[in-house]
Amino acid sequence: MTAGRGGRLVLTVLGALAFTAAQAAGGEDFNFMPKGGRAMLLELLGTPANATELRSIAQARHTESEWREFVDARMKAATDRERATLAAYLTVNMPLPDPDRPASSLPADGRDLGWNQCQNCHSLFAGYLTQSRDVQGWRNVFLSPFHRELKMSPQEREEFSRYSAINMPMKIEDVPEDLRF
Repeated sequence: MTAGRGGRLVLTVLGALAFTAAQAAGGEDFNFMPKGGRAMLLELLGTPANATELRSIAQARHTESEWREFVDARMKAATDRERATLAAYLTVNMPLPDPDRPASSLPADGRDLGWNQCQNCHSLFAGYLTQSRDVQGWRNVFLSPFHRELKMSPQEREEFSRYSAINMPMKIEDVPEDLRF
């Protein structure tokens, strides 16, 4: 028996939620960091995600200001930073290469990329969380020889840069003590 599009979407969303729960259970709680665009998009659409609306979003290409209007209309209770983060995520990552499987093909957001890429070489706090840079400043991070070697696509680097410019620096007291080195 094969699952239809809606069934695959539900399974993908449930898998993503289980992955997040497993990370938290394993002691890797990165919820202190501002949410990324993928997480906010899935929250916006509900659990399980509204497959029709997600497919529509996955097929769309808009400017950042157009995505911001879209986000502002749907996330009135969110902070300006949260709305900017989701609009930037949509700008960088939409349309998806496979709009028939949107939930399973949602790219990692800036928080996920920071958590999964930066800590391979250095702590998040020392190398990331307290830095204040604009988008170009974060793009420039990838020009150093050791960052050029990261296995990140240009799209992932752009997502990381936009997320970081919007959400960093964090206050030291908002970061868990074990990451303050």
